[in-house]
Amino acid sequence: MTKIVVTGIGATTPLGGNVRDTWAALNAGKSGVQTLTHPWVEQYNLPVRFAAEALVRPEEVLERPVAKRLDPASQFALIAAMEAFADAGSPEVAPERFGVDFATGIGGVWSLLNAWDTLRESGPRRVMPMTVPMLMPNAASAAISMHFEARAYAHTVASACASSTESIANALQNLRAGKADIVIAGGTESAIHPITVASFASMRALSTRNDDPATASRPYAVDRDGFVMGEGAAALVLETEEHAKARGAKIYAELAGGGVTADSYHITANDPEGRGAARAVTLALQQANATADDVTHINAHATSTPVGDIAEYTALKRVFGERVNEIPVSATKGATGHLLGGTGALEAVFTVLALGDRQAPPTINTGTQDPEIPLTISDQRLPLGDGPQLAISNSFGFGGHNAVVAFRSV
Repeated sequence: MTKIVVTGIGATTPLGGNVRDTWAALNAGKSGVQTLTHPWVEQYNLPVRFAAEALVRPEEVLERPVAKRLDPASQFALIAAMEAFADAGSPEVAPERFGVDFATGIGGVWSLLNAWDTLRESGPRRVMPMTVPMLMPNAASAAISMHFEARAYAHTVASACASSTESIANALQNLRAGKADIVIAGGTESAIHPITVASFASMRALSTRNDDPATASRPYAVDRDGFVMGEGAAALVLETEEHAKARGAKIYAELAGGGVTADSYHITANDPEGRGAARAVTLALQQANATADDVTHINAHATSTPVGDIAEYTALKRVFGERVNEIPVSATKGATGHLLGGTGALEAVFTVLALGDRQAPPTINTGTQDPEIPLTISDQRLPLGDGPQLAISNSFGFGGHNAVVAFRSV
């Protein structure tokens, strides 16, 4: 079977404007969650007044003519993809052998709702002609493919919070099938908007710790009370091992497997028995030609919701049995918040870096750990040990979407 490897990584996140700064802040135990200072927080009297906004605004990075034609979600996506491509050595590849698989959970919500405000307040002639190309969910993958002249394919997944992990799994399949030599895969989101904050708060999905936002995201804590919205993007350059070695590329890790399933249970709730999620883990391990005993690290979805964290633990126990409690686990949303459609790509980057460092990043804000979820976590980095390493990264989304990817050390 054709080996697929990671040769470049990029990210812009609540912890930093690139991978280096984000990784350093994560391992230092910092939080990217802050009180929101936008006028609309008071204007709409929002019950939740904090989120994890991207630390570096895209207009500080992109040229103004480029940024002006893209929704913030696409801006973040292009920034992450540009970093990943440069990190991969800006490889020369025939356009017809270069693909893009970039996801989003919501898409251009700011472009859509700003245009609606303009229509109501000023009439149809004031609506920007680029509104639809900016709001459409495939705008990010289109922007990346046009920037790099990638013509093998440009694909968009929209499966809520599983989106970008599913995109990485799709890229794996397309590379193995010979559809491309190189693919930029990842995900993006910029949806910290009054309507989404209000909606998530209305369904009681968000933490309400307005007085202590930096510690509001508390994976596995006994007093966890909801997730924290985040924004940003992350990207990975994936290519066949043969192509990478032929050009002398550095290789971070092997993308060994991907599993995608559906719960068919509830539009917002996880299957409490974890059947679909467990099957996604199993499929990823099967593709990696590995067993549950081979896994040495897990980057968990762990959104800090009372129901979601325990449902994921139930799924993991289905696969690993009691051994799951001995595997070093990282729940990085405690630091970054939840990037929705972009979260899986960011956590895939974290997983790849953990394999390279042979240390799992810390899980912050847990405090008193829920005794029903006795995983091995720490607010300090956890050693992964010597020998071969195999790590999985989990993502689960509204609609019952489950996606898991497996990475192997090189």
